[in-house]
Amino acid sequence: MTMKLTILGCSGGIGSGRHTTCLKIDDDVLIDAGSGLTTLDFEQLVKIDHVFLTHAHLDHVLGLPLLLDSVGDLRGAPVTVHALPEVLEVLSSHLFNWQLWPDFRKIPSEEAPWLRFAPLGLGEACTLKGRTLRPLPANHAVPACGLHVATAAGSLVFSGDTTHSDAFVAALNAIPDLRHLIIETSFENALVGIARASKHHWPDSLAAELRMLRVRPEIWITHLKPGNEAAIMNELRVAAPDRGIEALRQGQVIEL
Repeated sequence: MTMKLTILGCSGGIGSGRHTTCLKIDDDVLIDAGSGLTTLDFEQLVKIDHVFLTHAHLDHVLGLPLLLDSVGDLRGAPVTVHALPEVLEVLSSHLFNWQLWPDFRKIPSEEAPWLRFAPLGLGEACTLKGRTLRPLPANHAVPACGLHVATAAGSLVFSGDTTHSDAFVAALNAIPDLRHLIIETSFENALVGIARASKHHWPDSLAAELRMLRVRPEIWITHLKPGNEAAIMNELRVAAPDRGIEALRQGQVIEL
């Protein structure tokens, strides 16, 4: 059966219809829960059973508490959030802490909650209806991971937020059926200082990383900063002219 990845949001910010990171696998799984989640209609929200988080920064999690508050009482089972243990600890301490938002792991009761945490370590696989998701190493300012999504038809990798990582490159080179690589580039080369400080890619850094790849997936660029999208993409095409790099688009569907 064909897996469909729908891009609900893929911008590094908001404004003029842009939404932050949220990718939907078929009807029931999300990768990250940024503002793109808010583009789903009510009936679609009810169907979300699993959310895989790459990290806990607000632009990747802000839709999660609203999802639970909106449809928790209409579901027969909790929404399961899969993430690195360190990411779940951040959510527990700083988001679902009764101060910023109620702890839906205890609502309406601990015996029948609307939210469940499922720790997932690097390299640990979680298979759901023929789709296997596995965290990959990343190099960001907070605990973070990429995600490898594997089906019988091939593989897709989403980098999450990251700058260069030898471990991430090694993981990619170990996936011979890698068909699609969704990878971030947040800043222009002129803003390399900000990119380094915040641990994001800039065009020259991504081009150097791509030269280390032995696999040849289609490459989609995500997390472009609003207003700078065209400039970043132009610099990427100059820095890596042989890679056929394209910008990921909100509303785009990738099939595996």
